[in-house]
Amino acid sequence: MASALPTHRTLYLVCYDVSCPRRLHRVHKYLLGFKVGGQKSFFECWFTPAELRKAQAELAALIESSEDRVHIFQLDPRMTMEGLGLAVAPAPVSAPFMVL
Repeated sequence: MASALPTHRTLYLVCYDVSCPRRLHRVHKYLLGFKVGGQKSFFECWFTPAELRKAQAELAALIESSEDRVHIFQLDPRMTMEGLGLAVAPAPVSAPFMVL
């Protein structure tokens, strides 16, 4: 009997500041597979616990820790979202999904 994969996802804010254009492109491209919203170097991403651990490891491998920074903040789901301009709140994701 196969065990069920966890489908609970939590919304995180991933912020990065990468000094080298080549590394910046790699980090940006990697995060495009997870992002549901955001701008420039601030992305809202839904992660399962396993995806979060993998993303942390992958991002650590993509950056130069002495020059670059990546921060991942868990967003509080109890807070109401406020948008300025044409901002749109991300839809919650309850089922697994794949971005190709």
